[in-house]
Amino acid sequence: MIQPRVQDTTISAHERIYRALRTRIMHGEIVPGEALTLRGIGKSYDVSMTPAREAVRRLVAEGALFLSSSGRISTPVLSNERIEELATLRALLECELASRALPRAHFALIERLEGINQGVNQVIARQDATGYIRMNLEFHRTLYLRAQAPAMLAMTETVWLQLGPTMRALYGRLKRKEPPYNHKLILAALKAGDEPSLRLAVRTDATQGLLMLKG
Repeated sequence: MIQPRVQDTTISAHERIYRALRTRIMHGEIVPGEALTLRGIGKSYDVSMTPAREAVRRLVAEGALFLSSSGRISTPVLSNERIEELATLRALLECELASRALPRAHFALIERLEGINQGVNQVIARQDATGYIRMNLEFHRTLYLRAQAPAMLAMTETVWLQLGPTMRALYGRLKRKEPPYNHKLILAALKAGDEPSLRLAVRTDATQGLLMLKG
């Protein structure tokens, strides 16, 4: 009876670390190229190196962390080509999710999205970069959940995960003082039931800022 309990504790610990690190990376709390250590991760979450190693392994497999041949762990620094590739994936996946969500975009959903957009206003006023990324992703995720396409949404979230640190760098470049204008266009298209305008607004919102980072 003792062995299964030890095993379950290990699984629970590595899952907890995995989810916590995944959230931090996705929300841009760790900047591009920042080095991490298994010892440091274990100390931060009060666990041994074994669950820390397993959590890192999963995040490396998802492209959220980079493991060098020497064993150095860091968040990736994306090349121009990689940024363009991920921006293209965002456009393809998110336009399709938005399109599938449109028939189910009832008043309650639009009202919810407008409320989230007000939250975006507040974090921008506080110059809260990670808060902005978190609220921006919540805006998109809330819409895309209505698409009822879980596999497609999971792929989209993996792209967001890989872009998290880069999105933090983008926030510093843009120095936003108001919510993304394309959010207003997305809301207007949802209210009008206008699929072409919705796809255009989502595509622009997903790619416009990222492509500014090239060069």
